[in-house]
Amino acid sequence: MTLVSLFAVTSVFGQPRWQARPYITIRAAYGGVPQELFDQGKSLEDYGINAVFLGSGSLNAQRLSTLRDQGAKVFAEFNSMHYAEYLKDHPDATPIGADGKAAPPPEGWQGVCPTHKGYRQNRMSAFGAALRDFEIEGIWLDYHHAQASWERDTPILPDTCFCARCLKEFSQATGVKLPARPTADLARLLLNQHRARWTQWRCDVFTDWVREYRAVLKEVRPSALLGTFHCPWSVEDYDGALRDKLAIDLPAQSRYLDVLSPMPYHARFGHSGALDWISGQVSWLGKYLKLSGSTEDRPLIWPIVQLSNWGETVPVEQVESVLDHGSRPPATGLIVFAWSGLRQESGKVEALGRFYRAIRP
Repeated sequence: MTLVSLFAVTSVFGQPRWQARPYITIRAAYGGVPQELFDQGKSLEDYGINAVFLGSGSLNAQRLSTLRDQGAKVFAEFNSMHYAEYLKDHPDATPIGADGKAAPPPEGWQGVCPTHKGYRQNRMSAFGAALRDFEIEGIWLDYHHAQASWERDTPILPDTCFCARCLKEFSQATGVKLPARPTADLARLLLNQHRARWTQWRCDVFTDWVREYRAVLKEVRPSALLGTFHCPWSVEDYDGALRDKLAIDLPAQSRYLDVLSPMPYHARFGHSGALDWISGQVSWLGKYLKLSGSTEDRPLIWPIVQLSNWGETVPVEQVESVLDHGSRPPATGLIVFAWSGLRQESGKVEALGRFYRAIRP
């Protein structure tokens, strides 16, 4: 059987029919407990769903019990670098821009300085508590990157953080001696003459956070998986912004991660008419990290794809094709974004169920 025929769609009574994809071990919904289904006397199994992702702050015993009764695995999403509440009492954790001033949050996406020790302790403590208090199968990092608004067709990617703490730690780590000049002058120096070393240092800082998250997980709940929801770009997209702007070093972070969940939100990113962009980004990730699509791979790839409306509308007629592209190798799991929006769109929920049921082993 050729790859083309494997993913071919045939029409039966006007409905698409998909072949089983036994390599897709996780068929998940993200963004809330599907209580609407239960209220109708339906089950997650009726829709082929075998896992649910919840925000770590919304975890509670009742929700876990409800999902366990449904036979679902439960994964938590954890806010890594976007806990803006912390800045109210710790303004010194605000990222500093290339002009030497507090960097305004692009479209409200407030980041936090990655070298602020108090913030790091806060996040590690909350991370450990989520794992300790709830028997979950895994926990996913979210917004683990420098301050930016990239979940859109035209990303906003400011350069940060140039606070005195970051500048000092950069010099100590690299041996680069910075002159006694205003912050704006030093930022220009780092973004030009020392750009490669500055970029790598920033990536290393964020990677070290992942290393520590892994250490906490290993101590508190070693059976849980550690994943990350991350930008789906290639290292060439937007002039290398994945590393240069967001400070995401995928090969380095992957040493500590069990699962990568790229976020190819096609409608949000301006690819509504090109669904092959979804499978293309997933395929690129596998090639870049030399992952075969085997369930023995580490890290695994479980993309999260957009079904709910955010930016451009995702028409119901597109749902199954979106899921098709998201679940092609090297993916071994699939997550849909987001139940909070889908709960009001029964047509999409039914299309999701048709696809998930069809690809079950």
